[in-house]
Amino acid sequence: MAEVVIVPDRETAGEIAADLVASLIRSRPDAVLGLATGSTPLPVYTALRRRLAGTDVSRVRGFALDEYVGIDLAHPESYRSVITREVVEPLGLTPSLVQVPDGSLEGAGSAGERYEAAIAAAGGVDLQLLGIGSNGHIGFNEPGSSLASRTRMKTLAEQTRRDNARFFPSIDDVPVWCITQGIGTILEARHLVLLAFGESKAAAVAGAVEGPVTASLPGSAIQLHPRTTVLVDEAAASRLRYAEYYRWAFRNKPA
Repeated sequence: MAEVVIVPDRETAGEIAADLVASLIRSRPDAVLGLATGSTPLPVYTALRRRLAGTDVSRVRGFALDEYVGIDLAHPESYRSVITREVVEPLGLTPSLVQVPDGSLEGAGSAGERYEAAIAAAGGVDLQLLGIGSNGHIGFNEPGSSLASRTRMKTLAEQTRRDNARFFPSIDDVPVWCITQGIGTILEARHLVLLAFGESKAAAVAGAVEGPVTASLPGSAIQLHPRTTVLVDEAAASRLRYAEYYRWAFRNKPA
């Protein structure tokens, strides 16, 4: 079972996740981080700025979960731009050590294999940050994605495009395709940290944590991982059957 931590707000979740990341980096200066984008992980990156102040992060490596296909890398909503703006520059990471899948139209066909090789060459991901979509996707693995899938090109669901339209002038500007780490790739990270906030994520969180493991809800694959931490606010936790046990377990967690 995943460790489920129910917190009062996203800032508290960010602080807890940042503690996990900072502790990892201090114990392993060349740690490999799996980096999520979107609004969900922003509290983690904000808290990390304080946690890592004065810490040498020049050797920390990173791999983004996904990238849109066909988007200009200079576009403010390309995930290369987002990772640079929200993670690399604020935390002082070495830009060349942080990779994002190749979403160019010319490179998309072979991007998955090249990304898998790069992750393997780095020794694998130590800690993978994750969000979860309202339809249960992790990364851009939409419902129906194989639980054994690897990094590859995917077509985004219309629900995902609608959810992400808030970052673009209109839904027509949201790309249709992406390159995403597969579920099988994600499960190879040594520690998964999934964050979710708001009532719109409640059904997906309940399905991922307590429902059957199924490709119809890709987030449920976290149940197959031996070390998963799920950080949710009260609204996102509102459909969890065992919420009181999760609270009790966290309060009584052994040192």
